[in-house]
Amino acid sequence: MRPSDLAPTALIDSDHPGVIAFAERHGTGADDTARAVSLYYAVRDGFRYDPYRVDLSVEGMRASAVLTLGHGWCVTKAALLAAACRAIGIPARLGYADVRNHLSTERMRETMQTDLFLWHGYTDIELDGAWRKATPAFNLSLCERFGLLPLEFDGREDSIYHPFDRHGNRHMEYVHQRGSFDDMPLDQIVDDFRRVYPRWMTQTDTMQRADFLAEVDREQPAS
Repeated sequence: MRPSDLAPTALIDSDHPGVIAFAERHGTGADDTARAVSLYYAVRDGFRYDPYRVDLSVEGMRASAVLTLGHGWCVTKAALLAAACRAIGIPARLGYADVRNHLSTERMRETMQTDLFLWHGYTDIELDGAWRKATPAFNLSLCERFGLLPLEFDGREDSIYHPFDRHGNRHMEYVHQRGSFDDMPLDQIVDDFRRVYPRWMTQTDTMQRADFLAEVDREQPAS
């Protein structure tokens, strides 16, 4: 553990009153592992995953913004989990990877013009002397509607995306691991998004007016 794994930052704002209150309310258990697991599920299922409502400003990317908005995406939900862990003394940092997403909506495919998602975010949490990956992005209700296998976290094994969904279709493929960071490298994320996703970056207002869950429901094959 380094001091930076516990310190608040501009984007992992573990000193925010709302984050502290959230962490104290949900970070319960007999030890750090139990508390981290409890926080994981509180973040995973307490805030819906919405990749359409992305605000890449500092204010929009702060961990505490998820509490205010009631939703987030992989990067901001991972930041909230890291902030909540730090708020109750559990070392945490942010991890990133580039993933190939084989399941997305037609709008996302047309807007991003690729199935490669850069800077997918997860949380690194130090428990019992080892760093464990935790991915709180997809809430349980979304997994059920989209036919995905929900990600569980027990504090002993890494919680990372499944390669296949519950029907055997390809889901997520990890292409490149970017490593762990004490704070969110927002400038680098934005620069890469502008370079790789120019259409998306000019259509954020249109995306934010769309309904991700409605499109997921509409595009699911009939059972």
